[in-house]
Amino acid sequence: MTDTIVRNISFSPPNITDAEIEEVIRTLKSGWITTGPKTKEFERQIAKYIGTNKAVCLNSATSAMELTLRILGVGPGDEVITSAYTYTATASIIDHIGAKIILVDTAPGSFEMDYLKLADAITENTKAIIPVDLAGKMCDYETLFKVVESKKELFRASNELQKIFNRVIVMADAAHAFGAERKGLRCGQVADFTCFSFHAVKNLTTAEGGAVVWRNDLGLDDEWLYKQYMLFSLHGQSKDALAKTQKGAWEYDIIYPAYKCNMTDVMAGIGLIQLKRYKDQLERRKEIIEIYDKELLPLGIKSLQHYGENFSSAGHLYLARIPGIGEVERNEIIYLMAEAGITCNVHYKPLPMFTAYKDLGFCIDDYPNAFNMYENEISLPLHTLLNPDELEYIIKHFKETVSSVTNNISKR
Repeated sequence: MTDTIVRNISFSPPNITDAEIEEVIRTLKSGWITTGPKTKEFERQIAKYIGTNKAVCLNSATSAMELTLRILGVGPGDEVITSAYTYTATASIIDHIGAKIILVDTAPGSFEMDYLKLADAITENTKAIIPVDLAGKMCDYETLFKVVESKKELFRASNELQKIFNRVIVMADAAHAFGAERKGLRCGQVADFTCFSFHAVKNLTTAEGGAVVWRNDLGLDDEWLYKQYMLFSLHGQSKDALAKTQKGAWEYDIIYPAYKCNMTDVMAGIGLIQLKRYKDQLERRKEIIEIYDKELLPLGIKSLQHYGENFSSAGHLYLARIPGIGEVERNEIIYLMAEAGITCNVHYKPLPMFTAYKDLGFCIDDYPNAFNMYENEISLPLHTLLNPDELEYIIKHFKETVSSVTNNISKR
């Protein structure tokens, strides 16, 4: 390496401005910092942005996914299918509700699950499928829904809500994909239910947080469904704290012993400002991705295609794959990049490689395509605080490091 000055480039720091800080201060001074008017306003603005009738804000995408399955009545004796190539939250929530996790391998050379194998995985016990909008790019939902329809005769509804669907329910893990579009529809308008993350590293952050939306054309009772999320996220309590502050309205009921995973107004205040700035943030991410593509793809490095004629990603992650290397060389590149002050990552280590999933009976040998995608993948820094000099520095060092490591392979 020729640079003498080592930078310190983070992987994905939050883009927080004075506007977010001032909004938090206003919230703290208002005297209302838990779930209240700002959270409700954030829900309205999310629904408006996506184009759904309702949105529910919670403390994480994990909670959004788990509560959705619980409200749908999915549980012991049921099966839920998801991708082997995802973060643990996508699958762990299936275990939380007592259902059986069914993992599907990715298609060859793809980060998406193999839809042919998905069809084979659907049984009479399948209640839901959780596709993953990895890196911000929406899945091929047209093909996915065709698979679901082709297996419709196998579906066995176990409650009235499931009967409305009369087929396997599709709940998207769109933790990365807030703002993505496909064939004229925004993420949140396609899957039956869509769950978003607003964690600190996400494009739009509330520090911690998440949301769930559902399609407008399913025949669901929006008010009833919204109330179920409120009950499930606040101990099954019939009134939230805001409602209890009304004159003489202290009394409440506990409908059932539920959970505690609400969003706070402090978090929602951050989100409201982030949402106002979001269009510009997406544009900047697109600019960075296009620069990476221009510089790296001609070298033979492969990456997820974020933008095309009928789709636009949220541009959350830049997934670079280096043909001809394995885990050892990939990890060496990450280490050398870190020595140059550049933090990289890997998205993701397939679930069957982790102890928790091995203990559940999964083996990575059954998911060769997922492993092939993982073993040579490196996620480069992608965030809106990157300046042109830092981007040039990352690309220069990445090119040099990859060249050095791959040349050493050829000499062995």
